[in-house]
Amino acid sequence: MVSRKDSNQTRLKRHKRVRAKISGTAARPRLCVYRSNAHISAQIIDDVAGVTLVSASTQEKDFEGIGSNKEAARKVGAKLAEKALAKGITEVVFDRGGYLYHGRVSELADGAREGGLKF
Repeated sequence: MVSRKDSNQTRLKRHKRVRAKISGTAARPRLCVYRSNAHISAQIIDDVAGVTLVSASTQEKDFEGIGSNKEAARKVGAKLAEKALAKGITEVVFDRGGYLYHGRVSELADGAREGGLKF
């Protein structure tokens, strides 16, 4: 009998490997991505102080549209960049959260870059 691997467990293992090398500071915080089947969200985090500086998600009240497609991910990235620039954050370290840099994750990154974030 073939046993199927738990894809979330393998993602968490990848995420641990990534987080061992990436850390956000006050000068260059970490842009962390979380993707579920229905929504996508992102946060900008200062790991030294242990605080979330900015966040954006498809679950926010002012978000319109379907939350599980590339278009929504690009909007979330642009919204996050807009909020970050308002707080004076221009450079971040991108943390893909163990997800492959493809599809919605790359669209969110492109939206954040178009919004003015550098990474």
